[in-house]
Amino acid sequence: MNNPSVHIDFAHHQAAHCENGVTSNLLRHYNIPLSEPMVFGIGSGLFFSYMPFIKLNGLPVVSFRPWPGQIFSRITRRLGLKIQRYKFSDQAESMKALDNNLQKGIPTGCLVGVYHLNYFPPAYRFHFNAHNVVVVGRENGEYLISDPIMPKIERLSRHDLQKVRFARGTYPPRGRMYFIEEAPVDFDLKKAIVIGIRHTCKDMLTIPIPLFGVKGIRHMARQMRKWPRKLGEKKASLYMGQVVRMLEEIGTGGAGFRFIYAAFLQEASRELNQPWLNDVSKEMTEAGDRWREFAVIAGRIFKNRAGQEDNYIAASELLFDIAGREERIYRNLRNIKLS
Repeated sequence: MNNPSVHIDFAHHQAAHCENGVTSNLLRHYNIPLSEPMVFGIGSGLFFSYMPFIKLNGLPVVSFRPWPGQIFSRITRRLGLKIQRYKFSDQAESMKALDNNLQKGIPTGCLVGVYHLNYFPPAYRFHFNAHNVVVVGRENGEYLISDPIMPKIERLSRHDLQKVRFARGTYPPRGRMYFIEEAPVDFDLKKAIVIGIRHTCKDMLTIPIPLFGVKGIRHMARQMRKWPRKLGEKKASLYMGQVVRMLEEIGTGGAGFRFIYAAFLQEASRELNQPWLNDVSKEMTEAGDRWREFAVIAGRIFKNRAGQEDNYIAASELLFDIAGREERIYRNLRNIKLS
């Protein structure tokens, strides 16, 4: 198909996490210049879940973020933007819809699989289907891709873009695309910040099922102690490796998300004129440091560089410490009010 070239004037900015970056870049395009931390905080992007009944690459899912797309949906709703979201069963129809958007000059977010993104270094390609990019143009049979993980605009052929939009496996993207249809002239940023904080506290403290929030961290800590005896050394090591991958490689994971949220709290302190949030920001940074310590121990276990059972217990104890620290943070934050 010989489609005419399209170049949308879109400012590409690199980010730590794909959905934060895509959302921030799209908002900037519509003259709402919010930082990645502010997007993450208002979008209530901080979360934890341990779901051993769902498998990714044959291993239990551990997630440090809400369901893909939630950050974008929440912040656009809280700022009063009108958006559109689509998913497709027909691949040709999905590409036609994308082409129509580009022809109208609409930068369009797409959910894609990582494994076949040929501009990623081979070491970073694995079966993960919740990566976000923005398609911002078309030229010489290739699509122009603003991937916030990358330093510059990348390119994909029509075939390759269609392939990653319909990647197979856990949570297949099914051609999902989303875009901003209408942005408000004015919005209540302070109210959006408070709503975002309260939502995060609710998710991390009050979900009754003990697989989510701080309850989920403690549940995984208890299970981790049993892994060597219950699963055997090899499988236990693979389970620990899965936690490390989700913690350190999927987006920014546990520690990185805590650091981003700490930066958000600093910005929120200034916007709301509530200096006490700076103290909570420091506490969140300390929690992120503890997640990093956990990642070091877990990585050693996975690489068989440490005595096994004792170190599973040490890793578990760190998780209990993290859960206690974060519970205190969220209990403090949930009392936030507009001043």
